[in-house]
Amino acid sequence: MEFSTIWLFVVAAATLLIIPGPAVFYIMARSIDQGKKAGLVSVLGVSVGGSVHVLAGAVGVSAILMTSATAFHIVKYLGAAYLIYLGCKTLFSRSDHTTSEMPEVPRKNLRKIFFESALVEVMNPKTALFFLAFFPQFITPSAGSVTLQFLLLGAIFTILALLSDGMYAVLAAHIRKRMNVSSKLQNRITGYLYIALGVFSAFASPSKT
Repeated sequence: MEFSTIWLFVVAAATLLIIPGPAVFYIMARSIDQGKKAGLVSVLGVSVGGSVHVLAGAVGVSAILMTSATAFHIVKYLGAAYLIYLGCKTLFSRSDHTTSEMPEVPRKNLRKIFFESALVEVMNPKTALFFLAFFPQFITPSAGSVTLQFLLLGAIFTILALLSDGMYAVLAAHIRKRMNVSSKLQNRITGYLYIALGVFSAFASPSKT
């Protein structure tokens, strides 16, 4: 893969990860309720769960490419359309609560927290759909093994997610239950990011991202 492609992926992924989603709120809730250690263990669990989706996605995308190059490009365009759909859905979401309203989570020991966090992420179909929509936009079949490209992007995404989610876990442990950020503003930012990424992907050259 070209360095410019990897760098573009890092920028796009980091930008999306900065905006907190359901997994981040779950992690923050753990950190607020049981402290920083519980929050960081949740981060590890979510990352392991995400890695399962990365492995499954790598096998799936590689299988699609083996069927035909045309099928691969169809997946890319469908992925771009899905990102735009996510953006519109998020943008027009009628959510008026604030991020201070954390989900309630029962207190558990660290081992149970880890396995529960991993299971929650593994069982989340939206994660799998997002990876299948997002990663192929940065993959070029002519650059080599599609499976290895997908796994490389997955590893980069996982590392970035660990850093981003870990930051939120530590932050939540320090400031507790006061996160007065309007979810309406959050939805607007996230929505525009998804739409911009989807439009960019749809109009990019098939051989380049």
